[in-house]
Amino acid sequence: MRVQAIFNRDGGTFRTTDMEAYARHAEEVFAAAGHHLDCDIVESSDIEMVLRRCAERTDLDAMLAGGGDGTISAAAGLAWQSGMPLGIIPAGTMNLFARSLKIPLDIWQAIDALADGDISAADIGTADDRPFVHQFSAGLHARMVRLRNAMTYRSRMGKIVANTRAALGVILDPPEFEVEFEVDGVAESRKVSAINVSNNRFGDNGLLYADDLSGGHLGFYTTSPLKPAGVARLAFDILRGKLRENADVREMTGREVELHFPRVDRSINCVIDGELLPMDRDVSIRLHPGELKVIVPKVQVGNMPTTATAAA
Repeated sequence: MRVQAIFNRDGGTFRTTDMEAYARHAEEVFAAAGHHLDCDIVESSDIEMVLRRCAERTDLDAMLAGGGDGTISAAAGLAWQSGMPLGIIPAGTMNLFARSLKIPLDIWQAIDALADGDISAADIGTADDRPFVHQFSAGLHARMVRLRNAMTYRSRMGKIVANTRAALGVILDPPEFEVEFEVDGVAESRKVSAINVSNNRFGDNGLLYADDLSGGHLGFYTTSPLKPAGVARLAFDILRGKLRENADVREMTGREVELHFPRVDRSINCVIDGELLPMDRDVSIRLHPGELKVIVPKVQVGNMPTTATAAA
């Protein structure tokens, strides 16, 4: 395969990595696996432009993107639109998409796994035609991200501290709003503190990511209006991987979700794959099953690899 790698030098782990040495290592590992890899190391301000140009090329068999969740989400959307297979190097804080794809979270091990990987089909969602690989959310999560973004931090640890402080702010002042929704034709209206629409159901883990991205459904979660004690209880249940045991959370699944916010104003936001965005009164969310081509580590059965669609 001929592969182009785009590495965001400002993304998480890459900030403290000798990127020139890492790029040389990646090229050597892919060459040993029978591929040709070229690497570009890019500033965060230029990353989306460079990813777009890469996705539009016709001389490539795949693209490789490395960086935080924002970089990976942007790369996935562009790869989906162009039909180009995508491999990801998880260099961010949470690396949720990589966790779902079972890619090693160590950036050096990830290179080894992808060089010898397989091309697989994954689901991808859209919210009003904006692609997402993890989730759309409104309410608690959006307020937390807004509070965190108002803080200054310069490192991965600083971001974790900012997240903790923002979470405390949400616990003390949880939102409450009305939503009308329709999930595969089933309509309802209710007051909530949070809405989450995920690319496949969340697994039983403390980070709220899907264990499988090929299930062909959206996970739809609503949380009843909460007081501070209820938010704290919800956070505790999430951290211990027991979201479904929380009495205030309701889960549904479907392929299409229509949301209407009858009292939304321009100050209301949503979060799509970690990015805080303005939210309209109406949001249409769709799943596109199996439409994203991804490079994943070769599946092992016992000590023998399976014969999936080879990347070579």
